[in-house]
Amino acid sequence: MTDVSAQQHDDTAESPTYMRRIRSFVLREGRLTKGQQHALDNYWTDYGVDYQPKLLDLPQLFGRDKPRVLEIGFGMGKSLVQMAKAAPEQDFIGIEVHRPGVGACLSEAVAQQVNNLKVFEHDAVEVLEHMIGDNSLDTVQLFFPDPWHKKRHHKRRIVQPEFVQLLRRKLKPGGVFHMATDWENYAEHMLEVMRASEGFSNLSADNSYVERPEHRPLTKFEQRGQRLGHGVWDLMFKKES
Repeated sequence: MTDVSAQQHDDTAESPTYMRRIRSFVLREGRLTKGQQHALDNYWTDYGVDYQPKLLDLPQLFGRDKPRVLEIGFGMGKSLVQMAKAAPEQDFIGIEVHRPGVGACLSEAVAQQVNNLKVFEHDAVEVLEHMIGDNSLDTVQLFFPDPWHKKRHHKRRIVQPEFVQLLRRKLKPGGVFHMATDWENYAEHMLEVMRASEGFSNLSADNSYVERPEHRPLTKFEQRGQRLGHGVWDLMFKKES
């Protein structure tokens, strides 16, 4: 996966309007392959949603009103497309700031003939704040965000109380915020923030972590980590109110 919307523009490059908010990701603009550029040129009109600061009509966007899953920071998009293909009864929204990943996701969606997926190339917080209606999402996924492992950078981690309450507004009652990380310190941070967050309950029986659910694909990134003996922690919290 990628450093989610957990990678953002350098603060100094932002306009004054956005400098008040600490950015949770650094934009690393990799080189586009020919295939990724082709996908962006030819498939964006089918899958892409341009950012604009006004609410989306999600049933109109998908042509139906089905359960909705939103993933923040889908990386190259392979597992997101895999999930969308495996659950045609749901609609999926992916948000990613890295253009090569967006292109790769579009290419994979076409190759897999997935039609229940829409994609943003923008900052996830701004999309959530301005384009996603309250009580409109069934699931929010945040898989392997940038851990910002240095202590002085922990404030840049996307899972913070203010962000969690933004997600609470966007989730339907009973909706789930699902996180996964391979950094134990970040898992502990997520757990601490979520336990203290009003309006959420832990789906873990012992109020800690859950087993990876079958619907979350095991990525190459995760498989490589497992071979190296790295742990992975999943957290799932339900919106109570």
